Amino acid sequence: MSLFRIFDIAGSAMSAQSARLNTTASNLANANTVASSAETAYRCRQPVFQTVMDNSAGMDPASAGVRVAGVVETTAPPAKVHDPGNPLADEEGYVYMSNVNPVDELVNMISASRSYQNSIEVLNTSRDLL
Repeated sequence: MSLFRIFDIAGSAMSAQSARLNTTASNLANANTVASSAETAYRCRQPVFQTVMDNSAGMDPASAGVRVAGVVETTAPPAKVHDPGNPLADEEGYVYMSNVNPVDELVNMISASRSYQNSIEVLNTSRDLL
């Protein structure tokens, strides 16, 4: 594997972790939102990563990159809270909270940030070796 290929691999990792950070930020921004029905309540989103093989490298697993294949919503139901004073409450006085767990999202944010930083270290070390 060429040393120049490392820049592509680390770059794809940084792009993937950037998408993960953006998704986490969106989840945290909507953690306390309410809706008038379960169908319209915000649902936690997570990116799905996919391995990208480099055909020029002869399918060498060491030269695989990563890309974001899509973003999926969790299937966990939103919390139903009795709040008849809320203007979004349904006819029974319930509002539906998002199913985002802020603690899980903060852990996810730290993990994505550290992965991004590791990719930067790979790039810097590769540059120094060249």
